[in-house]
Amino acid sequence: MNKHWIYVLAAGFLEIGWVSGLKHADSALTWGMTALAILISFWVLLEATRRLPVGTVYAVFTGIGTAGTVIAETVFFQEPFSWLKVLFILILLGGVVGLKLTTTEPDNPEPAEGANR
Repeated sequence: MNKHWIYVLAAGFLEIGWVSGLKHADSALTWGMTALAILISFWVLLEATRRLPVGTVYAVFTGIGTAGTVIAETVFFQEPFSWLKVLFILILLGGVVGLKLTTTEPDNPEPAEGANR
């Protein structure tokens, strides 16, 4: 796994935090942390798209965020558990893994022409 896939994972996990923050923030500090998580999450996601296919990166990012948010809300915020939710999360994750397995990375590790650093 190259570092750009690690960026995608990091952005996805940050998404879990900021999505939960949007729902549960109730002070200037928690709103500030939520805003910071949004900024860092999207910056890291943009860094990943410099070397990886945008469509696949976005699908993995949203898959991690969706599944992780449902799990976090159930574990930490007592949202109701549902086996149907689990089934749909597994279907979603199966699609994300399928995209990752079928995506070929470019032979040239350099960013596309016109990409700013």
